[in-house]
Amino acid sequence: MQEIDLLEESRRIYAHRIVALAEIDSATDIGREITMAFQTVHRENFVGRPPWKIISPEGQFRGTSENTADLYQDVLVALDAEKGLNNGQPSLHAFCLNVLAPRKGEHTIHIGAGTGYYTAILAELVGRSGQVDAYEIEPELAHQAALNLAAFQRVRMHARSGADAPLPECDVLYVSAACAEPLPAWLDALAHGGRLLLPMEPAGLSGRMLLVTKQSEQRYGARFLCAVQFVACIGAQNSKAARVLEEAFSRGNWESVRSLHRDGHPDESCWCAGQGWWLSTH
Repeated sequence: MQEIDLLEESRRIYAHRIVALAEIDSATDIGREITMAFQTVHRENFVGRPPWKIISPEGQFRGTSENTADLYQDVLVALDAEKGLNNGQPSLHAFCLNVLAPRKGEHTIHIGAGTGYYTAILAELVGRSGQVDAYEIEPELAHQAALNLAAFQRVRMHARSGADAPLPECDVLYVSAACAEPLPAWLDALAHGGRLLLPMEPAGLSGRMLLVTKQSEQRYGARFLCAVQFVACIGAQNSKAARVLEEAFSRGNWESVRSLHRDGHPDESCWCAGQGWWLSTH
């Protein structure tokens, strides 16, 4: 009983620390919801059996552990070390979820679900009246995610790429794999006012999270956030788009991006343009 109490205390401290590291105001509604979700969802149920390979936020291997309490730190946990697939940094995902601000009853999509840990947290945020469609292309991870998420009736697990249409209409679309461009299937899936968050980065290079908010069929608000480096999203990393994005980041001025357009006619405010989309500083 005492061991269980100590683990519960570890989860409580972890949740509050993750929210603090993500610079989330814990007094806000979404801050309280994120804190409770990180405390409630048990990470050990989503990272396989011990011993676990623990990785620092900087990507350094810290060693292996069979102590469940070690999972309740701001660290990555290897899921498939050979492929470089990890259960990602909690404070980064908390930051991203705070930006997306999922509300109770909303329909959300999670692309790159891994074994389902952050999908489960997303499900807690949208509540019993909400819905989560999760996509994972790696067969073994998708199989594990389906098992791990079986108790979450509001989650539908799809063992396929989330880069391909069709996708259901959604209020929130969270991409947890590196993309060289915002795909048409993602933009098409957004309801009016819907939010898309994706790591815009060429494969193997660092980039930044891009928040996109649908304002009309052709115009979307857009702004870059924190620096990130994710595993590449299969289907969202064609070489031409990656080259164009790398050149755009090398020129700088990414912090001036304010909107995304789909009309195919970039003007002088264009920061970066791809097939059927462009980012503008206006």
